[in-house]
Amino acid sequence: MYPASSLIIFTSFSGIGFGLLFFLGVGLPAPKGMLALIFLLIANSLAVGGLFAATYHLRRPERALKAFTQWKTSWLSREAWFAVGALLFMAIYGIGLVFFGVAVGLVGMVGALLSIATVYSTSMIYGDLKTVPRWNTPLTPILFLVIALTGGSIIAGLGEITLILLLITAITQVAYWVKGDTAFAKSETTITSATGLGKEGIARLFSPPHTSSNYLLKEFVYIVGRKHVSKLRFASLAMMVGVPIALLSVSVNLWFSLVAVICHLVGVVISRWLFFSQAEHVVGIYYGHRSDC
Repeated sequence: MYPASSLIIFTSFSGIGFGLLFFLGVGLPAPKGMLALIFLLIANSLAVGGLFAATYHLRRPERALKAFTQWKTSWLSREAWFAVGALLFMAIYGIGLVFFGVAVGLVGMVGALLSIATVYSTSMIYGDLKTVPRWNTPLTPILFLVIALTGGSIIAGLGEITLILLLITAITQVAYWVKGDTAFAKSETTITSATGLGKEGIARLFSPPHTSSNYLLKEFVYIVGRKHVSKLRFASLAMMVGVPIALLSVSVNLWFSLVAVICHLVGVVISRWLFFSQAEHVVGIYYGHRSDC
């Protein structure tokens, strides 16, 4: 799949923003007054900023409101409703923290659950696609949720909880890559199954449908060299997990935490780039493209 920058920013920033809102909602940490305002501004900037970035991927951004109408069948629509609900409840919760120094636990808990539901819905936009075997796995929503919570916990300064989540992130990410590398082959999707000509024998591609590039090739067929994948995976793990663990194991002061957040976010962006660029849509079969990563 073509790794659009808007989708990379959306899934990276908004996920961490909602992860931070989750921890704020459950009272980890439990800031009040100006400190609560700062935390909420950071969380909302990441969450809302990411959501706005996603609209740039639409050909008609002004029609984004129509996403709210398909909540019965569309994970995108569910994501939109959950996001609005999470931001609304957390805004009410934040008013209590900032202006009255009171944490209304029930409101915060609902906001926290809606935040997690938003991240899960985002992940299922991709995880529910059977046409992309690498995404169509339970590890996709797990990966999105773990990374969101890990990034949120780093910003919240949760100490040991953060270190545990960083280790879980590394394990989940590696498991996702390992499983994903064999997903297309295990799906047993071929030109024969794609055309439904199995009863007639084994189908072979005589010639590609088009002699020049087109929308399908641009959006759904993107090839990344194996040597580049290995380097990027190492860089992603090092920045997303390795550096933050090293820094936060030494100290949890403001500057160490700030560098850890930046490094983690860089690693997440690399991970998301790989998430999209390595995803092989079955339409590539019609053009003679198969996995080489």
